[in-house]
Amino acid sequence: MYYVAETGKLVADGVINPAQAVEIKHRARAAMIGLCVNTLLIAGILAATLGLVFYLANALSVAICGGLFLGAGLVILRYGTLVYRMFGNASAMIGAGMLISGSGIELVDKYQDQAGAVMFAMGGIIAGLCAWRFAKALPHLRFSYGAVLLMGAAMHLCGAYVFVDEYAVNYPEGVYSILHFYAFAVIAACGMLLDIRFVTALAIIPFAQMLDTGTGYFHAAYVFYSPEPTFSIIQMAALIGLCVWAARRWTGRIARNAGILAIMAFIVANLAFLVGSLWGDVIGETLWGPNVYYSYNGSYEDWKQAHDAFIKNTLVISEHVFSVVWAVILVGLIAWAAMTNRRGLFNTGMTFAGIHAYTQMFESFYDQPLAYVIAGLAAIPLAFGLWRLNHVWFATAD
Repeated sequence: MYYVAETGKLVADGVINPAQAVEIKHRARAAMIGLCVNTLLIAGILAATLGLVFYLANALSVAICGGLFLGAGLVILRYGTLVYRMFGNASAMIGAGMLISGSGIELVDKYQDQAGAVMFAMGGIIAGLCAWRFAKALPHLRFSYGAVLLMGAAMHLCGAYVFVDEYAVNYPEGVYSILHFYAFAVIAACGMLLDIRFVTALAIIPFAQMLDTGTGYFHAAYVFYSPEPTFSIIQMAALIGLCVWAARRWTGRIARNAGILAIMAFIVANLAFLVGSLWGDVIGETLWGPNVYYSYNGSYEDWKQAHDAFIKNTLVISEHVFSVVWAVILVGLIAWAAMTNRRGLFNTGMTFAGIHAYTQMFESFYDQPLAYVIAGLAAIPLAFGLWRLNHVWFATAD
């Protein structure tokens, strides 16, 4: 639902009547059940598809079995009634998934040198054809076309990464950043076309990886890391600005997907701020500075000398600057999100405000009681100003 409403109170206040309240509840329930059904269906299809591929473990068997599933699904969708369409969709997608995933596994296993290029081309053709048919298909066929489109796009991107990994030594160092941006554009385009915000949200993963921001396992802990937090924050801020502009310019599908992408970018930006507030940032250290020691061509003494010289001649932002700037930005964004009814950004901002306060309480300002006094006294007039602005704004609008 786009807005949260307490229907009981609205009926009591005379804003809506009981019949309208019941209709709102029914629509909300239908949306939730639809999401639940589709989630279970997709999870079952993925499990059955991959399970059959690895269980059969033979290219010919996978091809025959996948073809039979696909054929049976198409027949059910063509001639079956509404009651059987779910089974037709499931059968068709299991068959298509077996053929696509089985082909990819066979190519990588037996024809590694050509696998990347073939998967890139084959996946692109499948995704392109399904995107064309998705726009023209009957409503009950759009689910299957959309699912196969995602399978083709996944094969297309896997082929691109396999190809670059195979011939990475022949390309400049920034080729992976370009590849990550291409993956971001493809995933976001698929999510926009199909109007599936979960797919659109996944686009943030390759986008963040352009600057090697992501997660990893370090010293018995799975953590988030950001080698260049300042640049990652700027990158995410640019994406947030673009998404907010798109959400204002267009409505419906584009606005919904731009909104979820803005929230994901906001989450990554806050995590980058968290990294900066703990360790600060040496600008450009991993981009044009000396490589980390384990990949540096030379002795540890040479690397240490080059690293110290680089720090002396570049901009270094302390963790205290990150802490203060992050707090100011969070306060501003939470207030703006509340005034403009952007619930997703508001909830995300409140969550990270709590994380920020908890972290800095123990990491930076645990021995600075005056900092708490200043922050507390500043919050009181700020809250009053926001309250007054809200009343003036709505009074003017009315």
